[in-house]
Amino acid sequence: MTFALFLGAGNMIFPPYLGQVAGPDLVVAILGFLLTGVGLPLLGVIATARLGGGLSSFTRDLPSWVAMVVGLVLYLSIGPLFAAPRTGIVAWEMSFAGAFPDAEYGQMIYSIAFFGVTLLLCLFPGRLIDNIGKIITPMLVLVLLAIAAGVFLFPLGELGTVTGIKDSAFSWGFQQGYQTMDTLASLAFGIVIITALRQRGVTDKNEMTRYTITAGVIAAVGLAAVYLTLAYLGATSHSVIPGAENGADILTAYIEGLYGSWGTVLLGISITLACLTTSVGLMTACGEYFSEVLPMLGYRGWVILCTLVSALIANVGLTQLLEVTIPALLIIYPFAIALILLALVRGFLKSPIKTYMMTLLPVFVVGLVDGLAASGVTWAAGISEGVLSWLPLHADSLGWLAPGLAGFMLSLAGGSKENLAEA
Repeated sequence: MTFALFLGAGNMIFPPYLGQVAGPDLVVAILGFLLTGVGLPLLGVIATARLGGGLSSFTRDLPSWVAMVVGLVLYLSIGPLFAAPRTGIVAWEMSFAGAFPDAEYGQMIYSIAFFGVTLLLCLFPGRLIDNIGKIITPMLVLVLLAIAAGVFLFPLGELGTVTGIKDSAFSWGFQQGYQTMDTLASLAFGIVIITALRQRGVTDKNEMTRYTITAGVIAAVGLAAVYLTLAYLGATSHSVIPGAENGADILTAYIEGLYGSWGTVLLGISITLACLTTSVGLMTACGEYFSEVLPMLGYRGWVILCTLVSALIANVGLTQLLEVTIPALLIIYPFAIALILLALVRGFLKSPIKTYMMTLLPVFVVGLVDGLAASGVTWAAGISEGVLSWLPLHADSLGWLAPGLAGFMLSLAGGSKENLAEA
């Protein structure tokens, strides 16, 4: 179930694009991608297991208003504003888009049907393991195995010899991994996993932690296998669809080249299943979170509202949505990464409240400036290219790391040597 929740739209479309653009830098780029696309989400699940709760457990050491803002931004990002609509858009463009003469009308019908099924599954969260883990996931895995067999046994071209990456391949792959949004999702899916376990009778804290971490490891291994397969697909796609604008086009053309018209059907099934499971997980997580912090609508009320908004936004184009998403992720992701890392060492902190604030504030400021710069804000671009360019690893999109680490170490300065060593 956990593997299926994470495997969604971004997981299927970004690795092929990475593979085609990276060329000879494929290995270095995919390492950066795996770090943010697999490693960090796994750490998020592990941190959730150790804390024994969802986002509220991650933000309990922050002022209540800050925790509320963080929660709203995170869940709106992975829910109705960005990630959830993207599942519907990708599923449409890679499955039934070519079957409708009127694309706009067809997309509207598909969005209603796609999010209608999502809503139906979300209204009964206690059945997620049965509906997704036992039924949909096995179907998805079989289809992915068929795709992988074709890609590795009968590749449609040679590995690319020219790279399209202008700067560091590792940092470019690292940023591409942002767009899967799985690190953000790990902060939300943790509570979905825990809730499913509780409904299966698991109440012991140690057992809960063990099962949650096991689920996370299984999901991480599965995601890594999918990413490596799709990246290799993209790397051998130059003769099939050179200079593609996005991974969706690459994946569609390649699978059709491998399997003909049946390949289109195969791909449509895999994409629809992958996007549907992720959509269900995102809407379930949003419903549980919003019903906790704003209980006036209740779980089902919030799920219905979030699903309707997602269906509406899903009628914009994929390229347009990605243009808005990237700057937002540059702002949100550093904060989320720092929050996960702090959760992993929280038990060793003498004053968690002080450490959290002194670490997260500089991380947020640097991420905010970089995100605004990426969206075209002139003054932010000036600061990013001027003052912030002096920060270590800024060219690799990790300029927030040094200020965050400095704030973390300063927050520990008042503790004993033993506390510092343990942290």
